[in-house]
Amino acid sequence: MSTAETTRKDAAAVPRAGDLLGYASGSLGMGVWVTVPGLLLLYFMTHTLGVSPFLAGLTLLLPKILDAIVHPWFGSLSDRRARRDGHRRGLLRWGLLLAFAWIGLFSVPSGVHGWSAALWVGGFYILGNVLYACFQVPYLTTPSDLKIGYHERTRVFMYRMLVLTVGLLGAGVAAPALVADGGRGDYARMSVVLAGFLVVTGVLAIVFIRRLTDRSGFRIPDGGHAHSVLDDLRITWRDRDFRTLTLSYLFTGTTTHIFLAAVPFYTEYKFEDEGLTAVFMGAFLVPAVVAGPIWKKVSQRTGKQRALLICQAVFVVMPLALWPGEALGVGPIVAGIAVLGCAFAGLQLFAFSLIPDIVAAAESRGTARAGAYTGVWTATEATGTAIGPYVYSATLALGGFVSTTEGHRVAQTDSALTALLIGITVVPAALMAVAFAFQRRFALDRMAGR
Repeated sequence: MSTAETTRKDAAAVPRAGDLLGYASGSLGMGVWVTVPGLLLLYFMTHTLGVSPFLAGLTLLLPKILDAIVHPWFGSLSDRRARRDGHRRGLLRWGLLLAFAWIGLFSVPSGVHGWSAALWVGGFYILGNVLYACFQVPYLTTPSDLKIGYHERTRVFMYRMLVLTVGLLGAGVAAPALVADGGRGDYARMSVVLAGFLVVTGVLAIVFIRRLTDRSGFRIPDGGHAHSVLDDLRITWRDRDFRTLTLSYLFTGTTTHIFLAAVPFYTEYKFEDEGLTAVFMGAFLVPAVVAGPIWKKVSQRTGKQRALLICQAVFVVMPLALWPGEALGVGPIVAGIAVLGCAFAGLQLFAFSLIPDIVAAAESRGTARAGAYTGVWTATEATGTAIGPYVYSATLALGGFVSTTEGHRVAQTDSALTALLIGITVVPAALMAVAFAFQRRFALDRMAGR
């Protein structure tokens, strides 16, 4: 079969909606791991475990150094397994053990506080990050593995984004509600409830990944011999478009996770109402569910690159509108957060759906190693999830924010409250501006046929 015939066949492959929903169900559980630690872990450590903001930030950041090694390694390993077995499902099954690390992360024994609590949380965070990578790398490689065309790759990620946003919404609203009293027992019970959710959705994803690859075809990664991780890293880094997109997403992910980490502090100290955390998270994520299909239609007219730049521009401007806080009122703040939620949907949809396009372009050059690309990408994503809370915690520490333990409240200084505001407004806007500057250099989508 000729190259042209193969291209037409790939472009004609249209995955069934039911299979895409089943595949996307894996994002429900993985969304718990992405959202809840980013939303609650910094607050849990500084307000329940008595960990200082600086130490808490380091506890969230340092385990992610390992991710820079683990994710690319799993990417290369999954490529080798795919060449050998014709699928990547083996690693996905091991990733289901994430549920045990999840329970340990929030089940800190009574009497453990301060630096010892930081060690407990950090240890389980490392274990969880490894198991998360074991699932996430082959899971996100699936759209690159399927023999489908440019717009169908966007469609796959649209379904994933819709379901992921539902998961983020459920976790982002349910988790704060389950731990509203702030006690250790509340956090432990929350972790057990959500652990079962992690396992069930992961199993569903594995089942439907098999159906997708059976019906749409599976691209075997190139290479008749084993490649080293360093070799794979060199190939991905030499890809200019991949390098540009990855650097842009590093700052994008950092920005969005600063926002998640800051929301509980913002509601408590600017509105004096911790119950607003669930409200603001709902305002952020509900519009994202609706915006996904709309952004897909926009991209069909403009291409993914231009649509992504629009979303980043919104995130440069809108965080600054949060500065007035209670002086502006809950309604306008909720509206501003909803606009950010719409932009968030596009940030995720377009950045992730450009990866299979990059892999497809690499295939034409004979360097299609989807797992290697995805491993580097998920390592970048994981790094952003850690840098965001760390940057926010460092901002709090510079302002003199004082941590406390369960059942106690500390009056914060004016400088601490100012730092809290800067961390959720000025800092995210500045970081997204850097992401926007990198994204403007991305060239592949300008050449994509639409």
